Amino acid sequence: MNFPKRKQLILKKLDQTGEVDIKQMAEELTVSEITIRRDLNQLADDGLLYRTHGGAMKVDPFEVPHQFVNKAAKNVEAKDAICRAAAAEIADGDIIFMDCGSTVYRLCQFIKSKKIKVITNSLPVVYELQNSQVSLNIIGGEFNAERQAVHGKIASEHIARYHATKAFLGVDGISRNGLFANSELEADITQAFAANSEKTYLLCDDSKIGKETYLRFGDLEMIDTIITNSDSEELKFLEKKGMHIIQGS
Repeated sequence: MNFPKRKQLILKKLDQTGEVDIKQMAEELTVSEITIRRDLNQLADDGLLYRTHGGAMKVDPFEVPHQFVNKAAKNVEAKDAICRAAAAEIADGDIIFMDCGSTVYRLCQFIKSKKIKVITNSLPVVYELQNSQVSLNIIGGEFNAERQAVHGKIASEHIARYHATKAFLGVDGISRNGLFANSELEADITQAFAANSEKTYLLCDDSKIGKETYLRFGDLEMIDTIITNSDSEELKFLEKKGMHIIQGS
């Protein structure tokens, strides 16, 4: 069976059930799980579904934008392993900050049943956590359509009014030289969240460890814990600097 035919059947199954499982689809289409996984990744890149650990979910075109969904679907298994470990750090009653990173967004699926308050500048996080046990607080400020998030001076001032027990943040890179970002606006939000939280967690897959971009915006002391799938030598240095390292698995 060729890809166009498999694509048609996968999307039909999604329309009927809202989600598909890799193992089940492989059995139904009599192909390997590797083939189905590759098909789902391709369909996610095309914005036709949302990749999950072990399968995929139907994308609602009126909710999370395809561009953001596609980014969140990259390195999906690594991100889900990281977020599963992050969710284990969250207890009922916590007040947590969540930024607009694609890895942080994937944390949503693991915390919907927790009785916590989430304060966020990310619209996809709000979309994902609505109608769950989570209480939501949306940061106000200037809306960035590309990132589907709120940024700017007013947003940073808004964050400063709150106090969180934990912050779950992403960066574009972290090395022994500090924290790095591709956007000054996102760097400002990350700093604001970290400054107003008792404990700060950095969620990053191995592509971010040892990476430096054009903007160095913070010292390593800003982060308490790194949750990652990386086994990079850079982590040993970061651990010596006092960071707690948690391996997502």
